[in-house]
Amino acid sequence: MISNERPSPYGHRPHFPSAPKPYVQEDTLKTEKVQIERKTFVFTLKENPRGRFLRITEDVGGRRDTIIIPSTGLEDFKRVVESMAAASAATPVKEA
Repeated sequence: MISNERPSPYGHRPHFPSAPKPYVQEDTLKTEKVQIERKTFVFTLKENPRGRFLRITEDVGGRRDTIIIPSTGLEDFKRVVESMAAASAATPVKEA
């Protein structure tokens, strides 16, 4: 049996795409772009009826990946990024 032929532990899953999600109006509050080596990061603070969020989009040669962080998690996210930056600065780079 091929792995994708196994039944789902979550019950029957249809083999057809679900209906598209309805459009939700999003207002852009602030946008910043950072170029690091070959990667471009776009940070966009947005707001919609459900609340505010930060969308971080990474673009590498036309391929895009995005993460979304709700505004309620921005302080935790900032703390972790600052901790990682401090650890990187304090740890010597290994020579290849």
